[in-house]
Amino acid sequence: MPIALDNLRVGRKYLLVNQGEIRKLEIVSRLRGANFKVKDLDTLELYTIEELLQWGIGKDYDLDELYF
Repeated sequence: MPIALDNLRVGRKYLLVNQGEIRKLEIVSRLRGANFKVKDLDTLELYTIEELLQWGIGKDYDLDELYF
């Protein structure tokens, strides 16, 4: 079961699976509501959660915390 966006914490790392894409993310800051600035740990690019989910949530959607 995926973690709710309201439960994300700044500084923690998460694995996001959506629409066939797998991303390892670190939460950089909380913007407003359930929107966060995130850093992709593979490419080091900065995104917002809204940008990553703008095309909808697919059947394979999963969001889990990474522990390493």
